[in-house]
Amino acid sequence: MTLDEVRKRYPGAETFSFGDGPEMCAWLLQLVREGKKTATCGAARDFGPGKEAMPVVGRRDIALDWDGRPAVVIETVEVTRQRFCDVTEDFALAEGEGSYEEWRDEHIAYFGRNGGFDPEMELICERFRLVEDFG
Repeated sequence: MTLDEVRKRYPGAETFSFGDGPEMCAWLLQLVREGKKTATCGAARDFGPGKEAMPVVGRRDIALDWDGRPAVVIETVEVTRQRFCDVTEDFALAEGEGSYEEWRDEHIAYFGRNGGFDPEMELICERFRLVEDFG
């Protein structure tokens, strides 16, 4: 299914890709498809006008594969704003990427590669459910 076709089925949907490279994107999409990943987070600095769209509870968004093709549609069920150092183990485990310690280490590295890391940095934390899989 093309992006235009998916946009017609989900008017108002935003598009985004998980991760910061093709391998990470494919791995995270697989976790979503398996039901292991039901949450994600991003640096608050990356959201707003001219940047990523802020997640909105109830909105359905299109996650793209690294080549820009629709992969899945998710529906946001919760959005919170919190400091990295305050992220709970429950939320980290809902990201489906391993133990709390693995989540922490991987996210420190990810944020370090993408604008810088600070334990006090604000995150936009989103919980979601899988609506449709185009894989």
